[in-house]
Amino acid sequence: MSAPGTPRPAVLVDGVSKEFRIPEEQVHTLKERVLHPLRRPSHNQFRALRDVSFHVGQGEFFGIVGRNGSGKSTLLKCMAGIYGVDAGQMYVDGRVSTFIELGVGFNLDLPARDNILINATMLGLSQREARNRVDAVLDFAELHEFVDLKLKNYSSGMLVRLAFSVMIQVDADVLLIDEVLAVGDAAFQQKCFDEFARLRRENRTVVLVTHDMGSVERFCDRAMLLERGHVVEIGEPQPVSMHYLQLNFSRDARAAEEASVSGEAVAEATTGGPSLRGTNPDELRAGDGGAEVISGWFMNAEGEQVEVLEARQRCTFCMHVRFHQDVTDPLFGFALRNSEGERVVACDTHRELSDQSFAAGEEVIVYFGFENVLAPDRYAVSAGVARPGSGAAWLDNRERFRTVIISSTDPSGALLDPPFHVELQRQVRAEATS
Repeated sequence: MSAPGTPRPAVLVDGVSKEFRIPEEQVHTLKERVLHPLRRPSHNQFRALRDVSFHVGQGEFFGIVGRNGSGKSTLLKCMAGIYGVDAGQMYVDGRVSTFIELGVGFNLDLPARDNILINATMLGLSQREARNRVDAVLDFAELHEFVDLKLKNYSSGMLVRLAFSVMIQVDADVLLIDEVLAVGDAAFQQKCFDEFARLRRENRTVVLVTHDMGSVERFCDRAMLLERGHVVEIGEPQPVSMHYLQLNFSRDARAAEEASVSGEAVAEATTGGPSLRGTNPDELRAGDGGAEVISGWFMNAEGEQVEVLEARQRCTFCMHVRFHQDVTDPLFGFALRNSEGERVVACDTHRELSDQSFAAGEEVIVYFGFENVLAPDRYAVSAGVARPGSGAAWLDNRERFRTVIISSTDPSGALLDPPFHVELQRQVRAEATS
């Protein structure tokens, strides 16, 4: 319960636990039942959620992250009323709209129009409201030409576009969204980003389950990390995102998983110790140890190492990396965040370096030269090296491991301060004729 005088939360989860019974041996045929009438199937207990507690404020964008099997989707289904809970209580204030699994609630033997009407009605719209919004759903999903096609003939991308379009048409107070960006092309993902921005402007409450840490940092006010059904951390999105990466790629986290330790022990294993934390209090570090970012520094246009960069001048960021394993075609990168925590620069070698191989024990320095168009501020520097391929398979990633100051004698007050050229051309007016 909230204290007197404090706003009532939109979502309250208090001590929730959920278990599933998994049969060790399944009987599939009548013959097996007849031959073994006294056999009693045994079950294993799988604890998907363990004493989970958190709250989401009215109008808050709340992220839930965790590895596969951590309990994220189970928690969302409990909040949506799909699953009951074994212990604890859940409270959701207002109408709920859910996007939990691809195709859930759809009848694949019916065309899109019928499914829109059915789903919109199930989510709380009247039949008249549902009929009035069919065109808006199809417009957003860009599926007008497939409106009479049965959903069993839809691609996964078409299904996710239709489901998401129905969900956002419902005037819900709380939206529960699970991995909406996992399927869909780049254009649809941008539409989702635009809708998230609109939901924030409208002060709607959103609970977002995702593996995309960029979306968590971009949209969420707070985030929660789950591991093996436990709450490991709740807080600002960026530290929670880094903790998630630590849990995925750190050697200590993998050792903890193999030892089947409790969620509390996993939290301790992945937040302490010199292998994961840098010397700076604000530094966050993740990686599997295949390489090490030893240091990083800036040079000005004259090639001098400096702590303060002058605005509108060319500069270079240098990162010193040592490899502890043989690695082929790694990805090097660095980023800058301003004093508000916004990522304003992100640069990597995805298109610049290829077919490079490095042996264990080898050291390299990577130089990133760029025109400094940033406004005066103190910027936090992050640098990392990752394995090739998609995702963030970090060998070593050091977030906020140092800072750099950018100065200017003529600040513009904007986020960027690029050099520019101005011309003025007077127009000759034609003489008035009588």
